Amino acid sequence: MALRLYDTAHKTVMDLELGEHVGMYVCGITPYDATHLGHAATYLAYDLIIRRLEDAGHTVTLVRNYTDVDDSILPKAAELGEHYLSLAEKEIARFEADMAALGARPPAHEPRATRSIDAMVTMIATLLDAGHAYICADRVLFDVSTFPEFGKLSGYGADRMVELAAERGGTPDDRSQRNPLDFVLWQASAPGEPSWPSPFGPGRPGWHIECSAMSHAALGETIDIHGGGSDLVFPHHECEIAQSETIHRAPLARYWVHAGLVSYRGHKMSKSLGNLVFISDLRARIDPRAIRLALMAHHYRTEWEWFDSEGLAAQRDLATLVGAAAGASPAAGSNVGTGGLLAAMRAVLDDDLDAPAARSALLEAAAAAERGAAGATLRGELAAAAQLCGIDLSRPAGRVS
Repeated sequence: MALRLYDTAHKTVMDLELGEHVGMYVCGITPYDATHLGHAATYLAYDLIIRRLEDAGHTVTLVRNYTDVDDSILPKAAELGEHYLSLAEKEIARFEADMAALGARPPAHEPRATRSIDAMVTMIATLLDAGHAYICADRVLFDVSTFPEFGKLSGYGADRMVELAAERGGTPDDRSQRNPLDFVLWQASAPGEPSWPSPFGPGRPGWHIECSAMSHAALGETIDIHGGGSDLVFPHHECEIAQSETIHRAPLARYWVHAGLVSYRGHKMSKSLGNLVFISDLRARIDPRAIRLALMAHHYRTEWEWFDSEGLAAQRDLATLVGAAAGASPAAGSNVGTGGLLAAMRAVLDDDLDAPAARSALLEAAAAAERGAAGATLRGELAAAAQLCGIDLSRPAGRVS
């Protein structure tokens, strides 16, 4: 088995050369609002990768963090008149319930930024001592001029990086910085914000250092597969690389795999625009397995738009699959030789995680069953192939709140 995925750093689909054990870090949510369809599309893509790796005999350690202190959650908590950690707990619980309903494998580790402050402070002190960071007013900034490879993940030129930094939390117009692309490692807390002691003054961490500290604690210097939404390529993952590789002198990740963004009503799904489709609302109307089946119609690294009709159509498709596999056990088809449905599923998933082709193969097999062409073996293979994709066909299709 050679799983092939698009690697962002190399800008090509690559054969993944992986050992028996695979460490995967996927950037998690900032828990200040409910899980939306964009989250689900991203995390179910990595869940499908994990399932295929395990199917091929690998063991996988998934680490997915919670950014429970940053420039997004603090103003939201203040707006609601709620303690930021209380808000985080509530939204983490809702997120985990949504992921469980969708059949996503739970991570082995779910570190939280607020529980990793000491490790961040240690990393920042190391960068300061080595001359890769500097104190500027009430902030500690990483000096990107000390990391000549800055930009190697995204491949963006300086002008594009400055443009995106301005849009995504950077301060490229601040003339007190040495370079426009220097980024925050530590900052003084505003009145009412949480604060932690440090050798460089009380305050709180910047966004990027959080994931560097949490991933290192869980997976060491080099992660096998690092993932997240494509909007994290720059600046978040670019900055992670700079600070982590400066400290550890080792690649942060062997492979970088990013998921495309989801739009709704003509615009990228985002909290600021308010055009979100919440999973908790959607799964009250249709079976969560149908949500997963609907998401499989879109390739993981393309940008696409969700239409409400897709959920209802997927509900009907799920009913067809459940009916076609009635009475079959996944085990009945899981050890069929090199031919057949399950082998075809594995082949298309290995080809840059072609979930749309896998979905089509499932529905074609169900159609064959409806025509009476399915024996026990095909029904077993259908159940096993669906299980490989995280869809359990052993229960009736229905709405699950």
